[in-house]
Amino acid sequence: MGERTAAASGGPGSRGAAGSLHTPVLAEECVRLIAPAVTGREAVMIDATVGMGGHAEAFLERFPGLTVIGIDRDGQAIEIARERLSRFGARFAAVHATYDAVASVAADRGREGRVDAVLMDLGVSSLQLDRDERGFSYSRDAPLDMRMDRARGRTAADVLAGEPAGELERMLREYGEERFAARIASGIVRARERAPVVRTGQLARIVRESIPAPARRSGGNPCKRTFQALRIAVNDELAVLERAVPRAVEAIAVGGRIAVESYHSLEDRIVKREFAKGAASSSPAGLPVELEGHEPYLRLLTRGAVKATAQEAAANPRSASVRLRAAEKLRTITHNATTS
Repeated sequence: MGERTAAASGGPGSRGAAGSLHTPVLAEECVRLIAPAVTGREAVMIDATVGMGGHAEAFLERFPGLTVIGIDRDGQAIEIARERLSRFGARFAAVHATYDAVASVAADRGREGRVDAVLMDLGVSSLQLDRDERGFSYSRDAPLDMRMDRARGRTAADVLAGEPAGELERMLREYGEERFAARIASGIVRARERAPVVRTGQLARIVRESIPAPARRSGGNPCKRTFQALRIAVNDELAVLERAVPRAVEAIAVGGRIAVESYHSLEDRIVKREFAKGAASSSPAGLPVELEGHEPYLRLLTRGAVKATAQEAAANPRSASVRLRAAEKLRTITHNATTS
């Protein structure tokens, strides 16, 4: 996971490429929302989806007393972030893990087991989308991989080969909100009986052939929802997020802040639910007083979700769907999450 960014060129190992790969989405808004928790003192922030380091760089430049711990499951992204942020020395450290490890990272790297802020920029990154060999894009033919951590797990081709039609339909319907899920799942099963579906071009062709012609002519590329669903399934993204948000809240010290950027409704729904739970009293309804320990433990910092401006969306098309929510930790909690 990691930053939504503008398209880039250059090799993954060069300082020039690492330094000019992208512009992080809503960086100034993220800085503004988190600033009160990290300004004017020694502070620790976890960038739980560090990607290529764009958001981390913005924070390290702005707050000289800040240390950033970057988490990412993508080993290639970790290498680029380390190189890009090497000028900050010990103020940046990287951890190769999924972001639901945020609480254990805070326990190991934070002050007294807590950090002052957590930032999450969810979804697929520019690094993953723009490298053909990663297999995330439906616009270029490539091997169907889609793993964010290429060292482990099933590839997208493995999922298409091994799952029955009913499970494929469920994935497409739940993770892609695809109304033609049954037709596409049937198309995949018929195609794999003839030959393994192992390339993005094959899958894109199956999707287009499965969807009625009028639907193909409206609503953007008809492959978008299927590719999103398959990527989420391959990386178990929603389950990881459901674990990560409460663990991140638990990892923040009182007065600390969390900001989360989501890019589709399934992600945003999880973040919204967890923030709303923390911002509400858990005392039984109808009591005349607030029970101790049942007060809200979060204060919402955004009214609804912050979206990219038209200017930012024009400059960086991948920011068009962003939804940013943030909250402040009001009190210590022990029941909200378990550490990873």
